[in-house]
Amino acid sequence: MDLHLHDHVELKKPHPCGSTQWEILRVGMDIKLRCLGCGHELMLPRSKAEKSIRKILTREEEPNR
Repeated sequence: MDLHLHDHVELKKPHPCGSTQWEILRVGMDIKLRCLGCGHELMLPRSKAEKSIRKILTREEEPNR
C-alpha cells in the first residue's frame, strides 16, 4: 500500500471517541497515526496498519521537482 505523510485515512474500526478518520504522522516499518476526532496518537506495525485501513481519504500532494 502506498502511504505518505499527512494522508488522511479511514480505518475499519472506530476509535472510542467515535471517529474513523486518522492522519498519518510517520511512515516506515511502523506507522504513526493521529485520530482526527480527539488527537490521540498511536503507532502500529506497518502490516497491521495496512490491514486496518479501509480507504485513503485525502492524499498529500507531492511538490514538483
